[in-house]
Amino acid sequence: MTHAMLKGSNVPLEATAVRAVLRWTSGQGVPDVDASALLLGPDGRVRSDEDFVFYNQPRHPSGKVWRLGKKRVTDGLTDTIQADVSGLGPEVGRVLLVASADDVPFDHVPALRILLYDASAAEGEPLAHFDVKPETGAETALICGELYRRGEGWKFRALGEGYSNGLVGLATDFGISVDESEPAPTPPPPGPMPAPEPSFPPPSPETSFPLPPQQPPQQQPHGTSHGTSRGASHGAEPAPQPVAATLHQPAPQPVAQPSYGYPPAAPTQPAPAAMPVPSTQPAYGYPQPVQGPPDPNFALPPQGPQFISH
Repeated sequence: MTHAMLKGSNVPLEATAVRAVLRWTSGQGVPDVDASALLLGPDGRVRSDEDFVFYNQPRHPSGKVWRLGKKRVTDGLTDTIQADVSGLGPEVGRVLLVASADDVPFDHVPALRILLYDASAAEGEPLAHFDVKPETGAETALICGELYRRGEGWKFRALGEGYSNGLVGLATDFGISVDESEPAPTPPPPGPMPAPEPSFPPPSPETSFPLPPQQPPQQQPHGTSHGTSRGASHGAEPAPQPVAATLHQPAPQPVAQPSYGYPPAAPTQPAPAAMPVPSTQPAYGYPQPVQGPPDPNFALPPQGPQFISH
């Protein structure tokens, strides 16, 4: 016969080992529920942290209380704690059966129920069940019920007491040392690195190339024209004068005498260097000034009979 229990009610247990099954309806927005157990001494507190059986410590060192794990059933999901109450020593007076919901209030967990089965029977109806309803809806951990020692036997009581500070607050209240320091979150892997900016070497100072020494403009000595120099062959280029050479007046060159019968040419004076050479021709009848050295290939025209000597 199954006992439908109310909050605060209790029933004696004839079984020596029991399975406490938490069951709830799953769905969108429903948190995951975990079952755990605390073994309390006569003073109502744990003896050590080993008396806390939960998902990170699924079995008590005595081997008498352990967590069986979760299953999916027709009515939803289950998580189970099994306890061999007949094998527990006198130092354990109570076993709390706890449900926690990952810091999500239990008003988001529909149809939460605890069912108590005889662990020695493979199948069968539950010995008792209790529909756990949070008082405020803000609880994130609930003591659904407890197995407690009464004389030589054990009983089960329906409780439904909640904690708004979750499993940590509940465990601390019964003497569990909870390390609330969490490891530093692992940083996410880096994304693609931006393409590196192209680096250019710093601009080097301008390379200066030595210029050749500037040659001062070659001065022409007085008495010479800008063409060929006196005494040079017709069409010959004048030899360049060294920069450091001292300029001097050239020796006067002899003027060739004209042939017989021609008037002597008027002596010419060298034109000043700064004076421009007149471009106009002298009047008719005057002798032409000598503009350069006599042409060695020059020949007189044929002479008339009046100039032939007898």
